Amino acid sequence: MPPRLHWNLLQLPSLPGKPRFIVPQCSIRNFGIRSLNPPKPDRFNVGDDLPVLKSTSTAALERKAWTLPPRTGAIAIKKGMTAIYDAETGQRLACTVLQLDRVEVVSHKTREKHGYFAVQVGAGWRHHSNMPKSLVGHFSANGLSPKRHVYEFRVKDESGLLPVGQIINAGWFQEGQYIDARSNTKGKGFAGVMKRHGFHGQDRSHGVSLTHRSLGSAGPSQGGGSRVYPGKKMAGNMGNEQHTEQNLRILRVDPENGLVVVKGAVSGPKGCVVRIQDAIKKPWPEHTSVE
Repeated sequence: MPPRLHWNLLQLPSLPGKPRFIVPQCSIRNFGIRSLNPPKPDRFNVGDDLPVLKSTSTAALERKAWTLPPRTGAIAIKKGMTAIYDAETGQRLACTVLQLDRVEVVSHKTREKHGYFAVQVGAGWRHHSNMPKSLVGHFSANGLSPKRHVYEFRVKDESGLLPVGQIINAGWFQEGQYIDARSNTKGKGFAGVMKRHGFHGQDRSHGVSLTHRSLGSAGPSQGGGSRVYPGKKMAGNMGNEQHTEQNLRILRVDPENGLVVVKGAVSGPKGCVVRIQDAIKKPWPEHTSVE
């Protein structure tokens, strides 16, 4: 790009006996970096009846508000599986037993300070000598005993923020309602492609030797770039990933023993931590009080 001239140098004073000479003005760009692929209108996002898309954090919270439960969830421990006989239908229903152990509200997350509403919940007990001092101070500042498990649950607005120190018992949930259960799956360690991804393996004949359960070719040839694509299914660590079971119906609630029995299976081994909250794809429960 040629250098720009000052506006005082664009016109030079005329000398006696010679015509006035004017330096031509350089072309000045009044825009920034022009995009090579400018956005084009699309029939899917342009219309009189469609709202204008917004990219602010406030608009993002508004779009997600209808998918956030109005109440907080709870931390439970998976105790195992059993079966319940339904006298009405005559069916034997497989179910999972979850237990709530000293679940209390630890702190809050507010929109003014953190950008969203959430309730931090702790469960269990742990000796203060086995915890970092910063975390011990976090509990002592709120007048609570150290908790073994700490998680937070997003809520829709400030009405779902329970007071700090409030105990969440099994009565927080009611029989017949639906919940979402989040937990980590069982860790299987390092597994091959047949166990991890369900590969059928290679032939037991036609020249295949000692590679019947192996991967085989990992990448394409010259036409595909002679490389291995990202996300290629290979052997590696299997399991120990967060999994969410949606729309689990609660069959029994025992507030005295802190037990919640849900229909079906929940991911994870016995003794794992399960976070349960009102299902986002089912109607919200009617009551919102802690029993």
